[in-house]
Amino acid sequence: MSINLQLPNKIMTNPQLFSLNRTSTLILLFLFLVNITYPQKVRSNMASKNHLKNETSPYLLQHVYNPVDWHPWNDSILDLAEKENKLVIISIGYAACHWCHVMEHESFEDNEVAELMNEHFISIKVDREERPDIDQIYMTAAQLLTGRGGWPLNIIALPDGRPIYAGTYFPKAKWMSLLSQIVDLKKSSYNKLAEQAANLTNGVAMSEFINDVQTPGEFTTETLDEIFENIISTIDFTDGGFDRAPKFPLPIAHKFLLNYYYKTKNPRALEAVTITLNKMAGGGIYDQLGGGFARYSVDDKWFAPHFEKMLYDNGQLLSLYASAYQINKNEKYKSVIAETIDFTLRELTSEEGGFYSSLDADSEGIEGKFYVWKSDGLKKLLGNDYEIFSAFYNIKESGNWEDGTNIFYNTDTIKELAKTISLSESKISESLSRSKQILFKERSKRIRPGLDDKILTSWNALMLKGITDAYRVFNKKEYLDIALTNANFLKENVITKDFKLFRNYKNGKSTINAFLDDYSILIEAFINLYQATFDEVWLNISKSLADYVIQHFYNSENGMFFYTSDLDKKLIARKFELTDNVIASSNSVMANNLFILGKYFSEEKYINKSRRMLNNILPNVIKGGAFYANWANLFFLFTSEINEVAILGENEKIFLNEFDHHFLPNTIFAGGNKEGSIPLLKNRLVDGETNIYVCKDKVCKLPVKSVQEALKQIE
Repeated sequence: MSINLQLPNKIMTNPQLFSLNRTSTLILLFLFLVNITYPQKVRSNMASKNHLKNETSPYLLQHVYNPVDWHPWNDSILDLAEKENKLVIISIGYAACHWCHVMEHESFEDNEVAELMNEHFISIKVDREERPDIDQIYMTAAQLLTGRGGWPLNIIALPDGRPIYAGTYFPKAKWMSLLSQIVDLKKSSYNKLAEQAANLTNGVAMSEFINDVQTPGEFTTETLDEIFENIISTIDFTDGGFDRAPKFPLPIAHKFLLNYYYKTKNPRALEAVTITLNKMAGGGIYDQLGGGFARYSVDDKWFAPHFEKMLYDNGQLLSLYASAYQINKNEKYKSVIAETIDFTLRELTSEEGGFYSSLDADSEGIEGKFYVWKSDGLKKLLGNDYEIFSAFYNIKESGNWEDGTNIFYNTDTIKELAKTISLSESKISESLSRSKQILFKERSKRIRPGLDDKILTSWNALMLKGITDAYRVFNKKEYLDIALTNANFLKENVITKDFKLFRNYKNGKSTINAFLDDYSILIEAFINLYQATFDEVWLNISKSLADYVIQHFYNSENGMFFYTSDLDKKLIARKFELTDNVIASSNSVMANNLFILGKYFSEEKYINKSRRMLNNILPNVIKGGAFYANWANLFFLFTSEINEVAILGENEKIFLNEFDHHFLPNTIFAGGNKEGSIPLLKNRLVDGETNIYVCKDKVCKLPVKSVQEALKQIE
């Protein structure tokens, strides 16, 4: 084999996201992978177990009977590698990952592969959802080496954990070839591997590093317009979403577009969101029978989903659909929200009120089998209703998907279908409702997709916020009950007395110290819950958690927050998380939180920290498009007049509900039937009256006694 040395001056995880601000050399190891035919794999002895048997992660437990001698990640595992002088394989995935299952079946259940791995390597299995800090480091290494990433993520590292090679899915032959060549390199050219590891680790450490910018940036409406243009230029105005395939929902980016529409009334901003939400609600990415969204669609029309369902997508989409409903009062959005909450309660909620992580894409070893139908079966089940159902959901006799199966999706409204088939809308609605009930009941008899039943703090917070937003918009008490049950569950099980958080909960145990996203997203959810209930306990917990984050995560040199606490055992790099993606980056959420908490508690130090963070990353925000959308939301706040609305008196909840009929993204609410401890509420309660105070920059207008009067003051 040969080693090809490449010396790039710039290395990117994504061409729009970041580049190293220095001239660096990274020795790129090129491994020639040959196709070799091996005997058919032999299934492992199901009586044997490796070191994963005591883990709680469903993903790790999926591998417990592999013949590979897997270890979980722990503080001593690298010490074992050093002691035995073995290279390390770090294999990272998650329970709902289809290609993780494929590689397991092809390689990790194979005795020949296991023999090679066990003889020469210490093999570690990592659940990326439990340990995003580890995944973050090694995903960066993969992106630096190959220009792309994904799961399964497979790393080969020195005994101390520094990576020398990274890739994603490997067929058995290529995986064995790669491992064999690495073993040979260890014997013949260990110094080259060590040099590779040093350079790659340095690249990982420098990625997404931000310097402190001393010159204040211009937080102007003109700059906000520029940010908007860079985002809107990438929108698909035919099918919604961003102009690419596969298509992922990016709720944070669409939230920014709604905020921008509120501020400017630019119709393109609202159109981009409306097209996206309409197309998604009608597409195969949405479960037309059971509610809830799949993780993404493999095509550019939201038709063919990657069938796994993730808690974090559905929580954020609840918030987005609720905000859009405040603007356009589209009843379809109300249905999507109700069905998605029903799905969450039915499929992803524990007895204690915690939310589980995900549903697998596969059932019976086949991706999507639980969700697709053949036309013959539909005809037998639906009888006379088949024609209407097949017309509305685009059913084809030969199938609209693989192997003669159909994915349900609709391109016409009931009103449009009524014109086509000359039938009343009410008759069509009755027929569709009847058919969906029959099919849902029949589908429930199928073997279900696997459930990942671990409970993660940050993902629970996203769903908590989504359900709280639904309550605020629709004033359904059952939604608030669900939200409060979850919030109290988190308060009792993942928050310690000194406001340290745990990342996970399962089987009555929380074992992993939380990361910045857990803190920042939970703070955001609790602030929102305060605004829905006016119960100060949630706002006070948010402030205490923020103070804990400042104490244990803050980097005073650049004003940003590390992803890991200073109490955690150090990995090969201590990274920041700065770019937004499907979930907003933990630093952007934290910066937004500090801004809002600063307003509530009249703490300029919080707002100054938030401003410093935004100023440091401003060039990226302007040019980075959707991948800095939550930073753009913070920019929106800094360039808007923030309305601080205090509602005091016996009718405070009635007035709050009236306000929540309106989309008011630059307004925060405080109130109660008692004065409370928040500065905004001090000395404003009048016995026997309910008054609304609209304040801006600590200056309040005269109190009013109706929401309509207050809205005029806000406008």
